Formats: sequence, structure tokens, C-alpha cells
Amino acid sequence: MPRPFRFAVQSFSAASGTEWRERARRVEALGYSALHLADHVVGPGPAIAGSRHPIQELAAVPAMMAAADATRALKVGCRVFCIDYQHPAVLAKQAATIDLLSDGRLELGLGAGWLAAEYEALGIALDPPGVRIARLAETIRAFRALFTGEEVDVSGASLRLAGFAGAPKRPFPPLMVGGGGRRVLSLAAREADIVSLNFNNRSGVIGPDGVRSSTAEATAEKIGWIRAAAGARFPSLELEIGAYFTFVQVGAEKIAAGMGQALGLTPAEMLRHPHGLFGSVDAVCEELERRRAQYGISYVTVGDSALEAFAPVVARLAGK
Repeated sequence: MPRPFRFAVQSFSAASGTEWRERARRVEALGYSALHLADHVVGPGPAIAGSRHPIQELAAVPAMMAAADATRALKVGCRVFCIDYQHPAVLAKQAATIDLLSDGRLELGLGAGWLAAEYEALGIALDPPGVRIARLAETIRAFRALFTGEEVDVSGASLRLAGFAGAPKRPFPPLMVGGGGRRVLSLAAREADIVSLNFNNRSGVIGPDGVRSSTAEATAEKIGWIRAAAGARFPSLELEIGAYFTFVQVGAEKIAAGMGQALGLTPAEMLRHPHGLFGSVDAVCEELERRRAQYGISYVTVGDSALEAFAPVVARLAGK
């Protein structure tokens, strides 16, 4: 039997606390499983302008807690926390506290970081991918130790924790790890509960190169990497993807064709792009079921601009 569908919304901003809480309640009411943020720090300005990345107005941790407090069952998460932006023990304590105060509704997302302009603006060295991914592996190990509530003794090339116990003690939450390259996806396959498929953002910016790294053919290759690294645990993994280009409307094929032309892809390649959904509710549902059968992807995240338009898809497929 295929894994049941789950759907999430990723949001970056809100005009007020009232708007944010109402959005969280609306996400829950429409049947979405989770509300995610991302973990970006810098606001508008020349540092971020060339990266093509949307501005994130809300800090992830307090926004996650506010969303959890405004809802009853909605899971909250960060897709994903950049491990270079906070000390791992500090971030682990924040995560464990959110999980405690939300009664176990945290989905813990951890990532190796990639947005070059933000690293530069914050004065943080952007190490080579292999170094960052090795640090991510060490951070995951540290998080697991800190959540046990027992005294930790964790050391590695990038961290040293000893002589204290993590608090609050919590069951380790579902862990999401992902990316677009073989090394990070292999790590996710070995360590995570949720493997998040993303662009390969090796250039440090959002652009055509990243989009072309995630075509249907490239995604099939990524699934192969995950399967090989996961081994016997592959059937237990939940595969998630961000549908960044979501247009649930009649005639969306024209939008796909225009986007494809701008990105160096044919209309057919854009329509089949695993990070895009174009067409009527019926067409999108059919495409999601096809992709689940082909790739095993059952967890789909859309942006909050698609919250309402995508809701009929959620109503039809969530849990099935």
C-alpha cells in the first residue's frame, strides 16, 4: 500500500500577530498537516537582492510556537533550520521546548545551509558542501543525545558538548533532512524520518541551474541515491517535496510553458517538473498520484500563496 498523502504550507511573513494566528487556524481547518517556516535572517537590502530568495520577515522559533498555540492538532516545523546560524545546544533546547509546549507537534527540520549572500551578510564562513554536511551529521547526533535528558558527551570536528544534560527531556521528534545533492540526501536517507527533496543550490542562489537540477529525470536519480543509502529502512521513509510552482487553475499549462521558456525547459518538462503543479484540481490530483507511484513522494508542501487554491486537492487526497 502507498503511504497516505500529507500536505503542508510554508510561509515567510505576516502583517500582524492576528493575521499569523488566523493563517495557522485556516491551514488546520483546510486539512493541511503542518505549517512550516524557513530559517533565514536578513531582511531587505543589497545582501539578499541578488539571491532571488524571498524575504522572511518572521523568526522561525517564535512564529512556530505562536502557530502551535493558535491551533489544536497542526504540526509546526522549520523547513529547515540552518545549523550554522545557532549553537546546536541552543537550537536543540528551543526545539525541545516547542515540542513540549505544543504537546508533541514539532516536525524538526535540520539543514546544512546554502544561501551564500546570507552567510556573507552575517559574517559566517560558508564552508564547502562536504564540510557543512559532515557538520550536519554531527549536529543530528548531538540533537539525539540532548533530547534524551541524560548527560551528554559529544565531540566532533565542529562541536564539543559535555558535562550537562539536555532539557527539557523529550521523545525525539520526526526529523526532516533534505537537499538536492547526493551527499546530503544520502545522510537524510540514513538519519531522517522525512527526506525533503529540494533543488541542488550549489550556486548559493535560486535560479535556473537549481530548477534544472530537479527535473523529473533528476528526481528519479535522487530517489535512487536515497534508496541506496537507506537500505532496509527505505520503506519507512516519508518523501517530501516543495511544490514551489503551484497553479491550480484551468489553463495553467500556458503558465508552465512560459516558466519553462524562462528556465530553459520545454513545456512538457515544466509540466512534469516534480516541484511544480499546473492545472485543474482533477489534473493536479492525478499528477500527484502518478508521482507517488513513480517516486514514492507522498508529502507535498506548497507556499501560502497557494493555500486556498490548493485546498480542494488537500480535501480530496489527504490521508488517502
